[in-house]
Order: sequence, then structure tokens, then C-alpha cells
Amino acid sequence: MSSSAPTARIELEIGGMTCASCAARIEKRLNRLDGVEASVNYATEKAVVSAPAGIDAQALIDEVVKTGYTAALPAPPASDADSPGPADGPADPELTSLRQRLIGSAVLSTPVILLAMIPALQFTYWQWASLALAAPVVVWGAWPFHRAAWINLRHGAATMDTLISLGVSAAFLWSLYALFFGHAGMPGMTHAFEWSVTPSDGAGDIYLEVAAGVTTFVLAGRYFEQRSKRRAGAALRALLEIGAKDVAVLRAAPDGATAEVRVPIAELRVGEEFVVRPGEKIATDGIVVSGTSAVDASVVTGESVPVEVAPGDPVVGATVNAGGRLIVRATRVGDDTQLAQMARLVEDAQSGKAKVQRLADRISGVFVPIVLLIALGTLAGWLLTGASASMAFTAAVAVLIIACPCALGLATPTALLVGTGRGAQLGILIKGPEVLESTRTVDTVVLDKTGTVTSGRMSLVDVVLAEPVEASIPDPNIGDSTPFRSESGDGSEKRANVRIPDAAAHARAELLRFAGALEHASEHPIAQAVAHAAADETGPLPEVEGFQNIPGKGVSGVVDGHAVLVGREALLTDWALTPAAGIRTAKAEAEALGRTAVLVAWDGEVRGMLVVADQVKPTSAEAIAQLRPLGLTPILLTGDNAAAARAIADEVGIERVIAEVLPHDKVAVITGLQAEGRVVAMVGDGVNDAAALAQADLGLAMGTGTDAAIEASDITLVRGDLRSAADAIRLSRATLGTIRVNLFWAFAYNVAALPLAALGLLNPMIAGAAMAFSSVFVVGNSLRLRRFRSLSHSRR
Repeated sequence: MSSSAPTARIELEIGGMTCASCAARIEKRLNRLDGVEASVNYATEKAVVSAPAGIDAQALIDEVVKTGYTAALPAPPASDADSPGPADGPADPELTSLRQRLIGSAVLSTPVILLAMIPALQFTYWQWASLALAAPVVVWGAWPFHRAAWINLRHGAATMDTLISLGVSAAFLWSLYALFFGHAGMPGMTHAFEWSVTPSDGAGDIYLEVAAGVTTFVLAGRYFEQRSKRRAGAALRALLEIGAKDVAVLRAAPDGATAEVRVPIAELRVGEEFVVRPGEKIATDGIVVSGTSAVDASVVTGESVPVEVAPGDPVVGATVNAGGRLIVRATRVGDDTQLAQMARLVEDAQSGKAKVQRLADRISGVFVPIVLLIALGTLAGWLLTGASASMAFTAAVAVLIIACPCALGLATPTALLVGTGRGAQLGILIKGPEVLESTRTVDTVVLDKTGTVTSGRMSLVDVVLAEPVEASIPDPNIGDSTPFRSESGDGSEKRANVRIPDAAAHARAELLRFAGALEHASEHPIAQAVAHAAADETGPLPEVEGFQNIPGKGVSGVVDGHAVLVGREALLTDWALTPAAGIRTAKAEAEALGRTAVLVAWDGEVRGMLVVADQVKPTSAEAIAQLRPLGLTPILLTGDNAAAARAIADEVGIERVIAEVLPHDKVAVITGLQAEGRVVAMVGDGVNDAAALAQADLGLAMGTGTDAAIEASDITLVRGDLRSAADAIRLSRATLGTIRVNLFWAFAYNVAALPLAALGLLNPMIAGAAMAFSSVFVVGNSLRLRRFRSLSHSRR
């Protein structure tokens, strides 16, 4: 198939898998189809198939069925009315069956094991009582293993179930032989429990405790493994379920009026307006049309502090309206919403495979046949050395049981499930398992300034009054007034020793009120920053008459009967106005820091200056401090002038600055750092960062940024908080470390245990317990990632 041919992505839910070798068999079968690339994940029980466009999904399902397993397309999400709640809904049938078999087997096996291990309890005919108790365990309790082994045998394959079924059946059948045809069934027969294999003629030995005990231990391991896998995927399921189920849409009534109509969320369309009352979930992504409120976005971003929203502000579906009534216009619905995209990213990451897992899968695929050969070799080897048939048989059974590759198949998927799920809860979306490898070696993090270290929005940062503010205050002693002047921009002395903050505050408020009223009529980002700050501080702004916009210079108009000018110094020069020396000095200082100075004049006099800048985010300095202990060297990258960049860097604690870089040169900067031998992570948010994010060894995009940046990145930081970058790298490294510990345990366990079993140093029942424990250990170790915490106190 040509690499340019269109392909389709098909997801299948796989049933009947019991170990990683099952997944490897299905994957191998699907990949034999022309043009098909399949990845089967044992932990998620899903197959992700890339196939030629137009392929019939049923053909893929048929191939899986031919392998001995079940497959189906994922069922569409049920509506709230159709799906039962967790309290009354049916439990997982596989988990329920395993629990029932485990409880029954444990109750019956316990006396069998105790009788075999403690000779003092071995009453007359105890062996026949053990047979009566063990038989249901071997037949009913172990039935899932026998059934799977038979299905695999029919398809010419061997899996973990084959090993368990062979081991349990052999131990039970040998016990039947010894009881009925040997002398183990004689009254008063006793034998002591041994941790290892001991020589005997075999006719007097029974292994009912091995058959029952192994079944119980493996069932316990399988049950806890299955339950843990469900817990590991709980974060994704919760993410998919937190959205609103219905919505109050504003639609035209027959009489022409607008009325609220509550409809299922699936019927909401882009462009429609809907109502969100206090306490309700916002139905989908949109823009606030009217109303103000605080929105709790913790379920999506991990941020526990509510965000204030007003008309014109964007809101995200599934967040909770914590305050007033809002009317929102839908901008994205269904699979296009941020929540759906987050869920898709998490699911893709959980379905993928790291390089280490692919190696483990290849080993698992051939492991079972190799173990069967080792077991036969063990049996033959002991017999050739003159050992009894009983001893040889026991060692071979121990080999079969100890070698089950459950832990090997669970090592990577369970850690990925838990790690990526926990990341989603914290607003960190890891795109795939291969990303984890990159975080381990990163030593340099390049930070785009605007929108990453800074807020990316202009805001008012300073107000400078041009002239001393005179006021009079009554003197209670003389009944007269005392002249007073406030602090001034030109540094002149005050005319009185008494400082009157109210006079300066009044002058500041007047300056903001006049400038804000004029700037409110302009759409320029700087003008809007002034207008918003003025409205917040002084309240409603007055009307403007005779408004004029002078391109490149500023605006003019009449406010409350005063002729007001707001803009650059060139605008004032046109009106023959000159700022005082103090204003000129403050203006030069502000511009040296990369800030914008806006001069304000009215009635023929320069009254003051407003300083507007893209402010550093309150959390950026803390974020830089968190990156350094991770072995990362931060570098600030910006197109601003060097002085402005240096000021920002000094404020947040960054030593190296690369300034005055054009957008298309950012890739060259990343390439240059890589040429120095650095492994580079890049954090950005804009369209002009997309190429650099793709070039970097690890790209992290702020979720508040553009779709292009998010698409080009490896990790998305939903909150747009730079502290998330440190959390993302810590979580990725923790997940990778967990995978490595899991794989080491799984490999080391098999490497160490197989020789012990083959040499007769392990009782088969102990081998069964050890095998079950290895799987539980791997899953339990992965679940530790659920306790991962952000370093930021405001985060969950």
C-alpha cells in the first residue's frame, strides 16, 4: 500500500485476553492483513488499527475471532436515561465471576492447604476429605483457565492459561493416581509439607494442596489485577462522564418570543445560545453572551481557584458555574470540545506502547512455548538423572506455574494507564508513551516569553501623576485651610508637611476616568487594557463626545466637558504640549523595560502617564524554581528587545536570554542548542511556536494557546500555568521510573524463579503464590502513581 494512501483508524474492544501473549497473538494476526497496522493493548483490552480507508471493520473482527477471542466496535455512549447509575447498574460480569470463584475456591482450599502443611491435623482419611474439597476448586474454580487453554489449543496456540491449566490438571491427576492406584489412599497415610521437591516413589504423594492452592492464588492475582486495571482507567472514564447530559437552549417559540427548551446535549448546535444557572455544568465550549460569574474549572484544568468570567470571555464545557446566571453561545460541540479532545489524547496515550513495552510483547509472544519446552526438559532431565517420577513431575509442574508472564505484560500498560490518567486530572495531557523517554534526558527548557512566562495580555501596571496635587484641608485649631501638594512625577517638594492620600487618590481616579472613557471607544489592545483597569478602579465610565482615532498616535475626544488626549508623545506634540521632566524620566524608564507609556492630557495640560505592559504571570517565578531541581537549565526566548527580555528574566530568575528573535528563527535557536549537545524541551503557546515545538526533543504547549501549537507539542498543559511544565516532567519521569521498576521485577522474577523451579527448589504451590504476587506487585506499584501530587499548593 502506498504511504500516501488514505487510512482509517478503527478501534476494537477485545474480549478473552488473559495475558500479554494473547495480545501479541491478536496483534500478529491483524498485522498479517494487507495494509493493516495494529496495536493491541492488554491492559486497556483494546486494539487500535490503522487500515486502508473503506475497509470493513467486520473483516477485522472476524480475524480476531479466528484467533480465539472476541472483538466488537465500541458501543456509542448511552444517554443519561439509558445508562444505570453505579448504584443500580450491573457490575462487570468478568469481575463478578472472578470474585465468586475466588471466594468459593479460597473457602474450599484453605482446609486442604492446612491439612497438607500441618501433619498434626491429618486425621484418618484426611486425604479423601482433601479430595472432596479440592475437586470443585480444580474443576469449577479453575474452569476459566481450562476453557481458555482448550480454545487456544484448538487454534494451535499456548498462553498463560495453558501453563496454569496444565500445572493444576497435572497435580490433580497425579493425586488421583496416587489415591486410587498407589498407597496414598490407605487409612492413616500422612506426609509433611516441603518447601522444595524431595525424592520419593511418588505412589504415596498427593498434590491436592498444589492444585487447589495454585488455582486460588492465580484467581486472586487475576481478580486483583482486573480490579486494579479498572481503577487504573478510572481517570479516563471519569473524564468522559463529567460532561453535562442536557442543556437549556434558548429557541424561538411559536409566538416569536424566545423560550428555554431543555434538550439532550447531543441536540445542541454550534451558534445556539443556552442558559447556565448557578451550580449547573456548562454544557459545551462557548463564549459568554451575558451575565457574570465565577466558574469552577477544576475538573478540566486541575485549578481549584474559580475563574471570573464576563461577556466575551470563553468558557469550557463540563466546568461548573459557581456564581450568577450566564447565557453562553456554543462555539464547539461533540467531539470538537476541549473535554472530548482531552479524553481522546489520554486514550491515545494509554493505547500506545513505549519501546520497552514492544520488547516485552515480543518476549511474551514466544515465552509460553519456551516455558513448555523447559518444563519438558526439566521432566526429562530429572528422570535421566535417576530421580523418581514424582520428583521429576513436581519440578516440571513448578516450572509451568512459576513462569506465567502476567507481570511482563502488565508492567508498562498499567503504569501508562495510571500515569496518564493522573495527568489528565491535573490538566497535563501526555500524547503518547514515547514522550516519557524524552523527559528522562531533557536538560534544557526553552521558554517563549509572551503567553508562557507572561500573561500574553496587556494590563495597566503603573500610574504616574504629572503635577503636584493641591488640596485644602481644614485645620481644627485655626478654622482655616492648609495648602497641600501630593507626591509628583517631577520630584518637586510638597508645600506642606501633612500628606493627604485622598487628594492623590482623587487625581489618580480622575486621570484613569478620563483616559479610560476615551480608550473604551477604541479596539486597540493597549486601549482596552486601560479601559478595563479604569472601569475596575473607578466604576462606570462617562460618555465620550467627538471621539477621534489618530492612527499610530492615539485618540482624542471630550469627556465631561474636558478636551482629552490619550496616546504617544507625538500626539501631544501636535497639540504643542510638552510633558514635565519627571514624566519624561518615568517614560524613559518604562520603555527601557519594554513597557508602553501612554500620556494623558486635558484642557491644554499634560496630567499624567499610564504604563501598560504584558505582565509576568504570578506563578512564573515559582515555576522556574521548580524546574531547576529537575536538572533543567531555563532559557528565555523572545522577539522583544534585549532590555525588556532581561527585565522579565531577572524578575522570574532566568539567567540566559535569547532576545530579538524573529518567529521563523525560533527553530534555528532550538537546532543550535541541540547542536551544542543539549536535549531541549520547548514551552510555547502561539502559532509562531509550532515549528519550534515540533523541532524540540520535547514540546510542551500551553492549553491557553493556539491549536497549531497544541497539535505540534508532545504534552499539553491545559491550565496555561508554567508550573504545570515542572509537574508534567516530574509525572512523566515518575511514570517512566515505574515502568522500569515493573519490567525489572517481571524479568528478574522469571529469570531467578525458573532455575529454582527446574532444580526442584520450589514447591509448586509456593510457585503459584509467587507468580500471583508478582502480578499484584506490578499493578500495585503502578497504582502508586495515583498519589502523585503537584508541587503547587493550589492544585489537587
